[in-house]
Amino acid sequence: MFNIYRIAMSPREKAKKVVGVAGMPGAGKSLAVKIAKERGYAVIVMGDEVREEARRRGVEATPENMGKIMLELREKEGAEAVAKRCLPKIERAEQAMVLVEGIRSLEEVEAFRRKLGNFHLIAIHASPETRFKRLFHRARSDDPESRKTFVERDMRELAVGLGKVIALADYMIVNEGTTREAEEKIRQILREIEKDE
Repeated sequence: MFNIYRIAMSPREKAKKVVGVAGMPGAGKSLAVKIAKERGYAVIVMGDEVREEARRRGVEATPENMGKIMLELREKEGAEAVAKRCLPKIERAEQAMVLVEGIRSLEEVEAFRRKLGNFHLIAIHASPETRFKRLFHRARSDDPESRKTFVERDMRELAVGLGKVIALADYMIVNEGTTREAEEKIRQILREIEKDE
């Protein structure tokens, strides 16, 4: 089953439109990235900032290490630390439409809204069982290899504030259906945002 819900928002005019995507690991954020690229968006993945920090430190990108670095950055530089690192890339993007994947806190949302103005937030939701299966089959280096690691990662993401971001998103997609259904719902939302004045 796949549902989409529209929540009221009040966008402010800016030359560049930015679409943020939030969701628990394995919910389907990468599908939004794929569709955005097809539509000519610049794409910025917030997790890449954490992975880059891991590379700078010479640390392997395991779920535990990535989580530790994410929390350290927020502790030292503030809850919007990763968003601040992404802002220059958003501003330098040549495209008028930018998608930012991986928003995790209300502070990040506020940092984007404060600096960019024209910011829309999409949340993608899927059940823990569905997400675990997707992550297990995806097998990226920072994906959990066990149920225990999966739950620990979920708890870490929720502790940062991801649940609040999902709850307050402008658009909500429940992604329990097929990939094709998910992609069409994402296209539908992006078309709506693109034409929104």
